Amino acid sequence: MKTIITAVIAAVTLAGCLPMALFAGAGDPYRNYKQHLGVYVAHDRVNTFCLTPKLRLAIWEFEGHFGKRIVMNSGFRDPFYNGSVNGAENSYHMKCMAADFFIPGVPKNQLIAFARRLDVVGGLGCYPGQRFIHIDVRDRPAGRRGPITFGGC
Repeated sequence: MKTIITAVIAAVTLAGCLPMALFAGAGDPYRNYKQHLGVYVAHDRVNTFCLTPKLRLAIWEFEGHFGKRIVMNSGFRDPFYNGSVNGAENSYHMKCMAADFFIPGVPKNQLIAFARRLDVVGGLGCYPGQRFIHIDVRDRPAGRRGPITFGGC
């Protein structure tokens, strides 16, 4: 009897949530992305396990500034995967120090402008025709005020 009462209570409770569940996420820009270790990822090949604390800090800076979560397009890459995507031979992705990402609803030019102002960003790639930017947390050369830029920046 106790099991039946529990089942009825659960059914009534869940039935009350059904209308909300039908429309949940209808306007959610993250509904098509999974999370991996607390980071939204654009596809299943994104590895967010190996990100240095300095890179995580940079990501949090973007999320805090724009008030939205990033969606990572590329994180850590092992040498085989890095070669398969034509990554640089000494890519900072292989050192857990780089991320390619975008923020839904935030124009790419705003991400680029913010990255240029962040002291923690050592490298910035902009990739024309892509929705994401690349940041890495390499040390900047002595006296350099902004990140080293490449990829159309």
